[in-house]
Amino acid sequence: MQKNRKKISTTASSEKSRTVKRSKVPTSKNIKKRIFVMMSGGVDSSTVAFLLSKNKKYEVFGSFIKGYNIDGCQEKEAEDARRVAEFLNIPFYVINLEEEYRKLVVDYMIKGYKNGITPNPDVMCNKEIKFGLFLKKALELGADYVATGHYVRLSRKTSNSKHQISNKVELPIVNYQLIIAKDKNKDQSYFLWTLTQDQLKHCLFPIGEYTKPEIRKIAAKANLPTAGKKDSQGICFLGKISIKEFLKQHLPVEKGNIIDVNGKKIGKHDGAWFYTIGQRHGLDIGERNKGQGIKNSNFKPYYVVGKNVKKNLIIVAEGEKNPELCKKEIEISDCNFNPLLFGLKRFPDEIYVRIRYRQVLAPAFLHSLSSGKYGINFEKPQKFVAPGQSAVFYDKNGKMLGGGIICS
Repeated sequence: MQKNRKKISTTASSEKSRTVKRSKVPTSKNIKKRIFVMMSGGVDSSTVAFLLSKNKKYEVFGSFIKGYNIDGCQEKEAEDARRVAEFLNIPFYVINLEEEYRKLVVDYMIKGYKNGITPNPDVMCNKEIKFGLFLKKALELGADYVATGHYVRLSRKTSNSKHQISNKVELPIVNYQLIIAKDKNKDQSYFLWTLTQDQLKHCLFPIGEYTKPEIRKIAAKANLPTAGKKDSQGICFLGKISIKEFLKQHLPVEKGNIIDVNGKKIGKHDGAWFYTIGQRHGLDIGERNKGQGIKNSNFKPYYVVGKNVKKNLIIVAEGEKNPELCKKEIEISDCNFNPLLFGLKRFPDEIYVRIRYRQVLAPAFLHSLSSGKYGINFEKPQKFVAPGQSAVFYDKNGKMLGGGIICS
């Protein structure tokens, strides 16, 4: 016998309050799995809703998370999601998490830049909002699963161990593990490394086995309203506003010096918190070469390799092959490991690490440090290692082993 589900009574965008009724005597034979699809208004999540709605074993609900938004584009996205839900004839609900999003994602990002790191709001959004507060809300409303349009695969492996839930009942332990998507160009596992076993057991990622062109074809064949919609770019809550424009609304403009790796002053900047490791544009150091022109063969671009927010300094290195741009060893903190690792006597001999989205996986070795942090030693030095960003590691087959926040 499966547990009775709560009736849903919530208000949707431009809809009346609905109540979803369940069978009076739910059994494993006649009850459907209830799934809340996070619909962003894009083609990927729209196709997820379509695929799941065609499965008679599922009871599908479309849902849109109302978060913090700067330029008003969120209203259009919500309307596109609603149109798809209406087209599929599934209930549609807007979950208002605007205030929580502002505190947990936006304020986190501002604080990170103020402290001189490069935070990753997408990782925090997944951790705290989508698979945190939204998942909790969905479960309270009787959901079995939440589904998203992330390009990632999820494996469920039953171990030989048992979990005792009473004196007479023992259940096998299931371990959940994320795997790089079939479409490696679209893989989004990098943003999901914080997810725990308790979260993953309630997750579905239906398009992880598809490529983007395949999803486009499915959406077009189904005549989904969003089939031809372009993919969104950048940080979702900013829309078309740049990060620097946004940060200037919250952090002061304070002129400071740009120095090279030898300590020589070579320019000025607006505030160390506005710049990121690896940044090339917006430094204006090349102005001294205007008379010769940017195409001058002697000109080499400068890249940010360090920041000191207390002294308001930016440190740069000249030339894209400058060794100062690279690191062979880094430290990470706030780690989340796949439970399968704990059954091993030591870490795998070699892992494959990604220190930014879409970066080619780099062979490396992982080891614990006495400080409680972990060290990563790369086989080859890696460019533009930015504290605050995520380091996510995998095995040779693309199975995620864990991740952490780069601290040095």
